[in-house]
Amino acid sequence: MSVQVGKAAPGFTAVAYHQGQVKRVKLADYRGKWVMLCFYPADFTYV
Repeated sequence: MSVQVGKAAPGFTAVAYHQGQVKRVKLADYRGKWVMLCFYPADFTYV
């Protein structure tokens, strides 16, 4: 699977911290909306 600019992103579910809670979010929940995805590997870890 390859990701390309201008193409739909593959569906996924992730754990997120939002408004003081940890919860699961699905990309499909934001269909039709602008979404910016940020990924910080090893963020909030003791590395």
